[in-house]
This record gives sequence, C-alpha cells and structure tokens, in this order.
Amino acid sequence: MHIHDLIGIGFGPSNVALAIALEEQALRGGREVDALFIERQTAFAWHPHMLLDHAHMQISFLKDLATQRNPSSRYTFLNYLHEKNRLQDFINLKTFFPSRHEFNDYLSWAAGHFGHQVAYGEEVIEVLPEMQDGRVALLRVRARGADGRISERRARALVVSVGGSANVPEAFLPFADDARVFHSSRYLEAIRGHGNARRVAVIGAGQSAAEIFLDLHNRGGVAVDLITRARAIKPSDDSPFVNEIFNPEYTDYVFGHGERERAALIQEFLNTNYAAPDLDLIQDIYEVLYRQKVTGDHKHRFLRRHDVQRALATDQGITLTLGDLDRGTTDTACYQAIVLATGYQRITHQRLLASMGDYLGDFSVDRNYRIQTGADFLPAIYLQGCCEPSHGLSDTLLSITSVRTAEISRALSAALPRQRRDAAHGATALAAH
Repeated sequence: MHIHDLIGIGFGPSNVALAIALEEQALRGGREVDALFIERQTAFAWHPHMLLDHAHMQISFLKDLATQRNPSSRYTFLNYLHEKNRLQDFINLKTFFPSRHEFNDYLSWAAGHFGHQVAYGEEVIEVLPEMQDGRVALLRVRARGADGRISERRARALVVSVGGSANVPEAFLPFADDARVFHSSRYLEAIRGHGNARRVAVIGAGQSAAEIFLDLHNRGGVAVDLITRARAIKPSDDSPFVNEIFNPEYTDYVFGHGERERAALIQEFLNTNYAAPDLDLIQDIYEVLYRQKVTGDHKHRFLRRHDVQRALATDQGITLTLGDLDRGTTDTACYQAIVLATGYQRITHQRLLASMGDYLGDFSVDRNYRIQTGADFLPAIYLQGCCEPSHGLSDTLLSITSVRTAEISRALSAALPRQRRDAAHGATALAAH
C-alpha cells in the first residue's frame, strides 16, 4: 500500500491554505510533500448554509489564504479578482470586506487548483496506529465513501482540520431527528422546509443569530423571537489596538504564557469573536424593533435575559418554557421552527484519534501545532482550528491561517526525514532480529 507523507482530514480553508503553502515551499526548492486530503463534502463549500444575501466578511480580504505569508502568491484574493476581471470594480467598492458569497467563490477558486490531491465525498471515521518494532511507525486512515465502502490509506503525518461541530444546548438534545429544530450551520437548507412557519425562535446573540434574525425579517410573513441570556447584544470590538490580538506574532505571546494566563487573555478579549455581531447588524435589529413600536405591530420580540428551561414537541410545533432571569418567572411559547445559533465545539479531532489516546494524552500541542507524543510515536499529527486554549482566539479564525500553514509546512518538512530515518532503522533492526 502506498505511503503518503501527509494526509489531511478536511479540505476547508485551513487545509487549502496548507496545500498552497506546501506547493510554494516546493517551488522555492524545498522538500516536496506527497499530500492527500480527504473531504466528506462532495465538492468544496465553505459554510454554504450561511451564505445569506447582504452578509459580508468580518475580516479584511488581506487575511486570505496566502497574503500574510507570501504577498506575491498567485493564490491571493487580489490575484483571484485579477483573474476574474473584477479587480478594478472591487477597488471602486472602497471596502476591505467582500461579501461572503464572493469570499466563498475565492476559496472555491483556490481549492479548485488542488482537485487532484483531494478525495471528495469520503468521511474519515477513524485513524489507527501501525506498529513496527514496538513503536507507532505509520498512521492508517479509514474513510467511508458515499456508497458505504471503507477505504484505507497510510501516512507518515496527519493534519486534522475539520472545523467545529454544532453546539446543541441540553434542552434540544432530544430533537436530533426533528426537522423543526436545527443548528445555524444548516440554516438555508433547513429553513426552506418551513415556508409556512408563523413563529420562529432564534437562540443566541452572536453574528449568526443577528444575521438569521434579519434574514427571517426580510422574508416577511413570519414572527421571530430572538432569545438570549444576555442583557444586551454587544458589538464585536474591532478597534485597532484590540485587533492586534489577531496578528501572527500575538500567537507567540499567548503560547509563551502559562495555562492560567492564557485563559485570562482569552477571557479579556472574548467579545472580539464570541456573541459579538457587527455594530451595523445590531443597529439594523434595533431599527426593526423600533419601527414596531411606531406602528404598534409587535411581530418580533427580543427576549433578553431569557433561558430555555424545557422544550416539548407537539403537533402545532415546539413549545418552549422560557425562564425570565430578571423576574424569576416563566412563560411558554410555541414555534414552528427553532434555529440554534449557539456556536460550535472543537472536539471532533479527539473522536477521530481516540484509538491512539494512550499515545496522545490530553492532545496538547507544541508551538507548531504538533500533538506532543513520546519517542515511541513517530508520526507527526498537527491540529488546525483546535488550539485556541494554547494559541489564542485567532486559532479558529481566518486571521492567521496563511501564517500558521507556513509554520506547519516547515515543521513537517523537518519532521519527515527524521521519521523516515527512524522507521527505516526500526525495519532494519526487525529484519536482523
């Protein structure tokens, strides 16, 4: 069986950026890496069910897949615009923030250059260790195709870039098979089946919740309750000095501190990324609610300081018992659809690598995102988007993606020769024995 230098699990922006970094590293005379990526989607798509009309990026287009690592790369957003004959038109927009539709098209354009390195339509189900001379020498990656067939591939190194999985509050866990309750990551797909909904609940107070509230409002004919434990919807802080926490060098600063100090740094700047929509969105929502006061048509509600205590499925819809955290009272409301804009968990890598738990410990990583292991574990395993506690708030965002992939590609190129040498030495010793 062929042995790949690297298998990447997932082919979203992080691993697309890694494919670019590896290609450009080889073009500069560096080591060529035999890399294969496995992606469960049948084609590249970046948050396809949140590509809402009028939704824009929250970060500058300069934080694309390549610019901060290599401004002269052919894979920059500016070169994408040039090749699409839209560069001058984009300049005339006078913005750093393209629409989400356009940035998704850019990412798809970049991913399209690496189609020969991607196995689409396969979902990795587990990664197993292959032993040699008492040590883990290789990794065996098992994936299931759309037809149910299992394929196996071997690799010397692994990069896990699977993004987040939907965070579902406890009250809604029993509704996994109920089409009336769905996470924001499935919004556009799921809402199509609820065209006759009279009332919809949106749970959350972040960017996705705000965008979905306004999208439902603009569709007309539906009453929306925006439900949150918070006292107010607070805007994302994107002021210049605060934004420095997303600079690549800030990763060194965070990683250089102890666990307690890192947690304090993340908590201090939490409102740059979590439950913090753009100010323009907040103003739009406030204006919608204000116009209701003028007209007296109170169709939508902003239920601040409310907590979902219970959810009950009925023929009419999903009835929620809502606790008013200020008054200490409860009330009920029935909805034909409930959107959970409740964020993501970053734990999928632990499930995929569970068979090697004895070697991987608590999945802690070094500065170059490699999981720390003992001498009896030769393969290098890198994590992208799972290292916020050690590397800071930028880890799950696009902000440092191009720089992070440069760090991983350099570390990988240094690790592969040592791994090959150690594995060959083990094989020779085993043969002699």
